[in-house]
Amino acid sequence: MICTVTLNPAVDQTLQFDESMEPDTVLRATDARFDAGGKGINVAQFCTALGQRCLATGILGGFTGQFIRDRLRDDGIDCAFADAGGPTRLNTTAVANSEEYKLNHDGPAAGEATVAAVADAVRDADPDRVVVGGSLPPGATTDAVDAIAAAGDWDTLVDMDGEYLRELDAQYALCKPNREELAAATGADVSTIEGCARAAGDFRKQGFDRVLASLGGDGAVLVTADTSLYAEPLDAEVVDTVGAGDALLSGAVAAWADGSDDVTALKTGVAVATRLVAQAGTASPDLDGITEARDRVTVRELDH
Repeated sequence: MICTVTLNPAVDQTLQFDESMEPDTVLRATDARFDAGGKGINVAQFCTALGQRCLATGILGGFTGQFIRDRLRDDGIDCAFADAGGPTRLNTTAVANSEEYKLNHDGPAAGEATVAAVADAVRDADPDRVVVGGSLPPGATTDAVDAIAAAGDWDTLVDMDGEYLRELDAQYALCKPNREELAAATGADVSTIEGCARAAGDFRKQGFDRVLASLGGDGAVLVTADTSLYAEPLDAEVVDTVGAGDALLSGAVAAWADGSDDVTALKTGVAVATRLVAQAGTASPDLDGITEARDRVTVRELDH
C-alpha cells in the first residue's frame, strides 16, 4: 500500500479566461473547476487511477477540507487526516490568453500535536511506501518530515521545495525536485540535461537513494547509485502544467509498486505527466492506453 502525506493541502481552483489579465479590470471566467489538491493528494489520486491501493493522510480543516475528503472518498481513496485549526487553503490558477498566473494561500498553522497525529496515522497504516509532498504549513518544520520517514520500516519518497530538501536529515528512498528546485538545492548549473543529471547525482549523496528530476518540456532524469537515465518528453498540446511533477512521480511510484525496473518506471511517469498537462486542472487524467504511451517514451543512459 502507498500512503501519501500532505501537510498543507489545498483546493485547487482553475479559472479560464479568453482575455489577458490587466490591472483594475474585471474579467469573467469562461470556465472554472475545483480539484482536491496538494502534492500528496495528487499522488494518491493518480496512483489510485493506476490501480494502486492508497491511503491519503495529512492535515485538513473547514469547508475546503471537507471538500477534499469528499472528493477523495468519491475516488475510492481512504482518508486519515488530522484536523487543522482553520480552513484548508484555496489555491487559484488563472489561465488567461495562454498565460498562467498562480495565487496560493499559506494555509492554517500546524502545532506539534497535529503533526504528531499525522505520524500516528502513517504508523497505524504501516504502508510499503510513504510519499510526503508539498509545502509545510506555518508552524511546521522539516523535522516533521524526518520524523515520518523514521517512524517505520517503509520507503519514504519526498517531493518538496529545494529549500526544504536541503534541510532534511533522514535517509530517503527518493526525492523529486523540478529543475528550479534542483538548482536551489544544489547551486549547480542545470541549464543542460547533463548538468541536471550531474546535479541530481551530487544531491543524491545527501541522503536520497534516487533522485527523479522533472525538467518540464525537456523530459525527466532519474539518477540512482548505479545509473543516470534521461527520458525524452512525448509530444503534447500543453493546456495546464499544474500537477505535472506529481503525475511524473505517481507513474514512477505505481510502476515500482508493480515490480517494474527503473527504466519502465521513468517511462510510466513521463507518460502519465503527458496525459495530465493536456487537460485543465489536477484531477486524474484519462489513462486508457497508458501502457502504449509509456512504450513510446525514449530513455537513454547518460554518463554516470
